[in-house]
Amino acid sequence: MTQNRRNFLKAVGAGSASMLALPNISILQPLSIQTKTTERTTGKGFTTQQMKTEILVAGGGVAGVCAAIAAARNGAKVILVQNRSRLGGNSSSEIRMHICGANNPQQTRLWRETGIIEELKLTDAVTNPQRSFEMWDLLLYNKVVSEENITLMLDTAVIGAETKGGKIKKVKAISPLLEEYYEIEAQFFIDCTGDAFLAELAGAKYMRGREGKNVYGESLAPDKSDMKTMGNSILFFAKKYQVPLPFEAPSWARKFTDNDFVHRNIRSWEYGYWWIEWGGELDTIKDNRKIRHELLRIVMGVWDYIKNSGKFPEAENWALDWVGMIPGKRESRRVIGEHVMIQKELETAEKYFDRVAYGGWPMDDHPPGGINSKNLKPCQQIYFDKPYNIPLRSLYSINRSNMLMAGRNISASHVAFSSTRVMATCSTMGQAVGTAAAFCLKNNCLPREIVANKNRLKNFQQNLLKDDQSLLTIKNEDDFDLSKQAKVTASLFTPEGRPENIVDGWNRNIGDGNTHQWQASMSNGAPWIKLEWEKVQRITLIQLTFDTTLNKRLFLTGNDSVYYDQPRTQQPETVKKYIIEALINNKFVPVVKNDNNYLRLIRHNIVALKTKAIRLRVLQTNGDDLARIFEIRCYGKKM
Repeated sequence: MTQNRRNFLKAVGAGSASMLALPNISILQPLSIQTKTTERTTGKGFTTQQMKTEILVAGGGVAGVCAAIAAARNGAKVILVQNRSRLGGNSSSEIRMHICGANNPQQTRLWRETGIIEELKLTDAVTNPQRSFEMWDLLLYNKVVSEENITLMLDTAVIGAETKGGKIKKVKAISPLLEEYYEIEAQFFIDCTGDAFLAELAGAKYMRGREGKNVYGESLAPDKSDMKTMGNSILFFAKKYQVPLPFEAPSWARKFTDNDFVHRNIRSWEYGYWWIEWGGELDTIKDNRKIRHELLRIVMGVWDYIKNSGKFPEAENWALDWVGMIPGKRESRRVIGEHVMIQKELETAEKYFDRVAYGGWPMDDHPPGGINSKNLKPCQQIYFDKPYNIPLRSLYSINRSNMLMAGRNISASHVAFSSTRVMATCSTMGQAVGTAAAFCLKNNCLPREIVANKNRLKNFQQNLLKDDQSLLTIKNEDDFDLSKQAKVTASLFTPEGRPENIVDGWNRNIGDGNTHQWQASMSNGAPWIKLEWEKVQRITLIQLTFDTTLNKRLFLTGNDSVYYDQPRTQQPETVKKYIIEALINNKFVPVVKNDNNYLRLIRHNIVALKTKAIRLRVLQTNGDDLARIFEIRCYGKKM
């Protein structure tokens, strides 16, 4: 047994950050999770709590949020530990980076990520039309605390881990705000810390820096391996006012000239700029304080150049509204799994047998010198013409058998990581590993044992599909889905949107020329689609997948220019109002009514519905002329 961070009291003394303290409300200590508080530590003001759960998720960025929600919704008890006062990581109001993914480049625009991240984005578009990052923080908080299986521990940092026999047994954590110290046992641990901090504490193998060409045979790798990485960034927001507003840079701000921006465009100033990047030649973890100060010097210098160089007279009425104080990190540690993803596999869309997620952002590498490399372009982007797969073997540790990981810390080379690192892709990894951990609990197995068993792996992949995690070239083959045995008819349909499309196994447009959805004109009232069986079915769950226009970008950002094609409201193509009816005593009777849908995936739990047919009537869309439904699933059993 090993214990990291042995001098706990010393660590306590060093951890005096100033954050918002949360009230000690019930969501922090649900009865479903065993907890015990011991006596207050003598003379130090800290209480110690022994806690036990099934899955511990370390890190509350979008990867950690999706991992925790996925595990909880699949029946597992989860503790989510986040070292800050809010969730969201680089997407939070503290950093404010937009959530990029596979569909941001035009080449792979069709492939917006589905599942939990789509639910979050759709909810944000409807409930946050004002584009407030603080409201995004609140949305994530609401989603997490609304899951009864999740215990959320904000303002809590993991500081140690104990291992035995190649497994993590417990982690040690601290909350200076609450003056509490925790020892948390779990069966599975998920590292979503970005910096692979839990992995480092637990002795999991990891890699850092850039691998040379000779390591994986990558043409985009540097000639020789080194410890350099991509740097960090600090963003800023600015607003336009009715009167001129001068700006005087602080004495410590950097000074810039035209030559510094030959390869760095200053096009607008409401949101800037990802290329304010620095620190890749240092240690982005240990040198974080130094990196932050230098980034603030750069931000002040860039704004001074905009306001006072005379090059931008139209900026006269603009003023800074917000400047980040937490650097957004791109790269640090990457945990070694049973497989390391490399450049060629992304370029050829390697068809991993254990694929559980996908990506599509270009391989997007940045010079380690950041803005100091003024003679170099701030990034080198190599685009894909189709999305690539991500295997489960790259999402769990090679030497800590009960630890999984998601985010920018997965098992990938530096070159491959330059694509997988973006947050929408990280969120799908989070859903994959959260589901995997819950699946392992149910099946009494380890993550590598999912991969090792063909039938178990198929069941796991079908579990992901059922939860709307899209997988490339894998369709619905769920033997428990009663809809696959039903006869499907409809009152109306278009030539491209035949009713049988809802049971063809595909719940999105996959670029093969087929819509894979039922479509019907709304001009003649309320079109319906019906599923009918030869024998009576006992249905307990009806699952619907609607069209939410996955070929458009959808994310929260401070950049005004990207909103021309993404409505900050309900997506017009989505069905808004519908009724589900069941055939009972030879008459269709309403059993479900929804008057305000804007989500893609909807589940209706029904108590003991015995019927030979169900019918869905679309009463209204959110604006489109066609009713559109990708998939209807039914679960229960035959009578």
